[in-house]
Amino acid sequence: MLSETLTAGLKAYGIGAKIRELRQKKDLSLVQLGEHTGLSPGMLSKIERGQLFPTLPTLLRVAMVFGVGLEHFFIASADRPALAIVRKKDRVRLPDRPGDDAPSYFFESLDFPVSDRRMEAFYAEFEPRSEPPVPHSHAGAEVIFVMSGQLVLNIGDEDALLGDGDSIYFNSGFSHSYRRQGHARCSAIVVVSPDKR
Repeated sequence: MLSETLTAGLKAYGIGAKIRELRQKKDLSLVQLGEHTGLSPGMLSKIERGQLFPTLPTLLRVAMVFGVGLEHFFIASADRPALAIVRKKDRVRLPDRPGDDAPSYFFESLDFPVSDRRMEAFYAEFEPRSEPPVPHSHAGAEVIFVMSGQLVLNIGDEDALLGDGDSIYFNSGFSHSYRRQGHARCSAIVVVSPDKR
């Protein structure tokens, strides 16, 4: 059974509606499409109504009837907004460096199912550690909003101390790192916008 996040992600593509549109343009009934694809009219009806998501081989059968590629069903429609709901229980918690015994922080993607994102948003929890965090850089800009605790952001040779409710915007092309200050729990929302110029 699919999780709510995966179901919402698949629904956003509107695969069933795209199949119905192709079928109606060719003036085919569900029975006729079933004859061409080897699929039952009942299954096709469920797919068109969004009650069932087709497997890739099933979708390929349909695509071949209409002379379109699989990508036809996964390209966002210009008249539909990009939309993805990510439930807390479905988020995957990852360390900043896989395999490290003492990660600097853990992060969870808040927008994973959306393809071609204009930004990336994460929920991060910063851990106490004895070793200094490893600096990194990437194209674009970053915004951090501290939800709880105190966070030190090092950019170049400068430290910026942020507390509950503080936020910072910076050019993430400069080397930077994050570390928790003190013993209190520290969490933040991190939004990264890639440079697409």
